[in-house]
Amino acid sequence: MTQTRPAAAGEARPAARPPRQRGSGLSERALARVFVAPSLALMALVALFPVLYAIVLSLFEYTRRQREGFAGLGNYTEALGDDRFWSALWFTLVFTVTSVAAEFLIGLGFALLMNQTFRGRGLTRAAILIPWVIPTVIAAQMWFFMFNVTPGFINTLFGLGDFNWLGQPGWATFAIVFADVWKTAPFVALLLLAGLQTIPAEMTESAMVDGAGRWQRLWYITLPLLRPAILVALLFRTVDALRVYDLVAVMTGGAFDTESLSVLVQQYVVRTPDPGFGSALSTLTFILILGIGLLFVRALGRDIAIGRGEEAR
Repeated sequence: MTQTRPAAAGEARPAARPPRQRGSGLSERALARVFVAPSLALMALVALFPVLYAIVLSLFEYTRRQREGFAGLGNYTEALGDDRFWSALWFTLVFTVTSVAAEFLIGLGFALLMNQTFRGRGLTRAAILIPWVIPTVIAAQMWFFMFNVTPGFINTLFGLGDFNWLGQPGWATFAIVFADVWKTAPFVALLLLAGLQTIPAEMTESAMVDGAGRWQRLWYITLPLLRPAILVALLFRTVDALRVYDLVAVMTGGAFDTESLSVLVQQYVVRTPDPGFGSALSTLTFILILGIGLLFVRALGRDIAIGRGEEAR
């Protein structure tokens, strides 16, 4: 048998053989980009093409769908000088701010309630989704009959006689906001509930041991840790509220100072029709929604970076 002789002191050992290198291949990040690229291309085709086409249409003058000639920024100048545009913008912003604020407060309350342990919690979580799964057009039609003069359930319930909710500017806006809050607050509640369930119970328990009250725990522990979920909920609801169409079209048709930007665009593109001017209105609406959406995304990204201990860029 051959025995391996230990190397003597001072005797050089043979150099170790370098390990064989594997094939370079793709990094995980590059491989992820390869898999995501087809989906991004399809999304770009579906989402960007209508936007670009609307921008092209907005640069031309039309008369009953017949292209007359190049208008440049004339349609945008006309839109910005139209009182109807500013009225629709004002209603859209009022609707967005009031509805999103109410949905957040109500949704937060429901989320805190459903995060507690009680009998029937699973059934409660399922039942709260019922308004959200109802199609918006059906919900709008239901609330139209509820707020109608005759036979209006709201007037009958509160003994208001023939009070015309949908025939007065301020009350018509209230009715539309109320219907939207009823339908969408459950969605906000579920988003916030998902965020609440990621908060470690040890943190609130430690605060209780230290003598922190319920409101102190909510303000100093729950809400700061819930901030990413709050931003996501506000992002989804703000973008959706700025595009409101169904509720307004069904409940008031845009009358009594309730015409939203989406309803105004539909009026010019479909009913008038003036594709150039309507496309300019839709492009301005898109810019507004995109700008507000980017603000939320930037705030959300900064919050995630801080949460990971990285410096926000």
